[in-house]
Amino acid sequence: QVRLVESGGGLVQAGESLRLSCAASGSISNIRYMGWYRQAPGKQRELVAAITSGGVTTYEHFAKGRFTISRDNAKNTVDVQMNSLRPEDTAVYYCKAAQMGIDYWGQGTQVTVSS
Repeated sequence: QVRLVESGGGLVQAGESLRLSCAASGSISNIRYMGWYRQAPGKQRELVAAITSGGVTTYEHFAKGRFTISRDNAKNTVDVQMNSLRPEDTAVYYCKAAQMGIDYWGQGTQVTVSS
């Protein structure tokens, strides 16, 4: 069992930055994939960015050039630095980890960007 705890959400103005952090605990060996997803009201959950244990990254189109995902395998954390935030980035952001074919999710952290 893997437990994920997110932190770092909040209310910011358009153009500002936030850094979200996700800490994994429990049976944390062989976590190949970790990522950040988001879900806005009335919309489906979508990928923001992901990173493998080897450091290979994937970004959704809206995140490219503005967001940077990073991972510390020793600390079992995955962060996403979000710059130049827009009102449309407002959502609950979730951390996900994939281990041995099982997906684990955090409880989510709210990000609100005002115009």
